[in-house]
Amino acid sequence: MKFSLFAHMERVSDQDQQRQLYEEFLQLCQMADEGGMHAIWTGEHHGMNFTISPNPLLNLVDIARRTKNVRLGTGTIIAPFWHPIKLAGEAAMTDMICDGRLELGVARGAYSFEYERLVPGMDAWQAGQRLRELVPAVKALWAGDYSHEGEFWQFPQTTSSPAPLQAGGPPVWVAARDPSSHEFALQQGCNVQVTPLWLGDEEVETLMQRFNDACDANPDIPRPKIMLLNHTYVGSDEADIQRGAEELNTFYNYFGAWFKNERPISQGQIKKLSDEEIKNNPMFSPETMRRDKVVGLPGDVIARLKNYEKLGYDEYAFWIDSGMSFERKRDSLKRFIDGVMPAFDVSQGDSNAS
Repeated sequence: MKFSLFAHMERVSDQDQQRQLYEEFLQLCQMADEGGMHAIWTGEHHGMNFTISPNPLLNLVDIARRTKNVRLGTGTIIAPFWHPIKLAGEAAMTDMICDGRLELGVARGAYSFEYERLVPGMDAWQAGQRLRELVPAVKALWAGDYSHEGEFWQFPQTTSSPAPLQAGGPPVWVAARDPSSHEFALQQGCNVQVTPLWLGDEEVETLMQRFNDACDANPDIPRPKIMLLNHTYVGSDEADIQRGAEELNTFYNYFGAWFKNERPISQGQIKKLSDEEIKNNPMFSPETMRRDKVVGLPGDVIARLKNYEKLGYDEYAFWIDSGMSFERKRDSLKRFIDGVMPAFDVSQGDSNAS
């Protein structure tokens, strides 16, 4: 199983200087590269200081000039915010600048806050339909001389300009949860990225079963790769682990608040949650963080990840966004690189492609 870093520029206080946060984000990416991780993933979000990344392709071009070996992935492009011709060309240009290291992750998106600002009136189902139209169109544009008559986009014969550096285009990953999303990814020749939310290892197993079922239902299609993305904290001792769980609990309370889209937002930041609101949220607690996320000493983390490897996951993405200080993120990542990764054979397969 290979390991990668999933990170955004994360601003949790109006006292945080955005330029410094970006420099710290870059330092984590350089650590991942120098530590032998397989890839770096960063996503797309708009108007949210919670996860600042308005164009992940722009970030990846910058990271490419500061790293040597890691693959560079969008985790993820939000499909309904892109025209197929625009995404095909910009992704191809990124692939060329990044020396063929691009991985293109695509999703329907998650926040109604973003939907109502960029595509007013669109809901999650319509966003999913746009994803299903976008992915094959982008791949066809890379092949060239493609015209499109779809529900959301129509255009005459067009070829991506430029063409991607990688033959056939960068590997495409689809964020999948329900069985139909897994089926769609396989039928489009895409890899799959899954994220458990609040059911712990039970959900990790369920998501793999849906992937396996889709593979079994399509025996003539080569089995793609599947990546597991999860929040991770490698602690130094029990007190440190408990602190990490508490910080992740706060992060998920804010994630839930952004997702529900009910609290006031000013200057890109959501109204602060009180200690009482966090304490009384029935969905999250430090205890559920320790159960549902990968939180523990290096040995504990190794045991969890060995099980994921046994289930068949090809890649594990260390999701580092957490509301923690840069120093705590850095130290956790270092413990992961030095104390967890050596327990796995990360050299299997071609290190320069997914």
